[in-house]
Amino acid sequence: MSKALAQGGRPKARYRTRNWREYDRGLIARGDLTVWISPDLAWHTSEGTGRRGRPRVFTDAAIQAVLTLKVLYQLPLRAAQGMAGSLIRLAGLDWQVPHYSTLSRRQKSLTVTIPYRARGGPLHLVIDSTGLKVLGEGEWKVRKHGADKRRVWRKVHLVIDADSHEVRAVEMTDHRHGDGEIVPGLLAQLPEGERIGVISGDGAYDTRGVYEASAARQADLVVPPRRNGKPWKRRTTGATERNETLRAIRHLGRRLWKRWSGYHRRSLAETAMSRLKRLGERLSARDPARQVAEVQIRCAILNIFNALGMPDTVARA
Repeated sequence: MSKALAQGGRPKARYRTRNWREYDRGLIARGDLTVWISPDLAWHTSEGTGRRGRPRVFTDAAIQAVLTLKVLYQLPLRAAQGMAGSLIRLAGLDWQVPHYSTLSRRQKSLTVTIPYRARGGPLHLVIDSTGLKVLGEGEWKVRKHGADKRRVWRKVHLVIDADSHEVRAVEMTDHRHGDGEIVPGLLAQLPEGERIGVISGDGAYDTRGVYEASAARQADLVVPPRRNGKPWKRRTTGATERNETLRAIRHLGRRLWKRWSGYHRRSLAETAMSRLKRLGERLSARDPARQVAEVQIRCAILNIFNALGMPDTVARA
């Protein structure tokens, strides 16, 4: 008898990967530098900005490519310029290399492209937030000697496609903004014609604004009401759905409702947060606009990694 069964608990589920060979090739491809800079990339631009001064030499895609190297390998701007220049020379291309001052200036207003794979069916989205450090010492030093300077964090809100594990929307705020008030802006980043079937989130999203934003996209919202939650009297589509969820929980119990509604798929957002922080728990940029671009580039990296290969796992019988 297993230890879990002997203690009266459920046995731990075991999984196997069905596409290990393809996934293994994808993991190897994540180290290929040509993924980020290739001859097919539109590097130079001939379009003007409509402003006075010297016209732009590099496209947004070129700036994003170099900044991607910076974020992925946690390089200073000067080292990112040097790495991009070496890759261009090794590829035998006659491209110019953006100066580090150009990278710093363009990052502030950069329009980052976050690639994703279009899907035909309705989306199942999971939403969550996490914090990234801007200022402050390391965790070991704080625990050993205490904090010396003020600790500043930025709050990152992500919308994840539960089927492809890709980031579909991202927003960054300070700690004073609640999770629920950011949801309408996050959903607005998805194309209007794209169908959303289900949106899952934790109890922080049990607000009227989230239910109304979900109803506006004709999506079902899977969010557990607060423990002391009361039915909403205002008759709207969102309030009706929330009251039905409250009645189901009172009838089935919170634990059974979570299994019945598929709420546990929300944990995929926590997995995405963990992957985001593997690119660094600290933001290198100090300016808020540059921090937004840095976070968006991290999301683009995660989506490109997913496109190269993801495991197809199933529970063992």
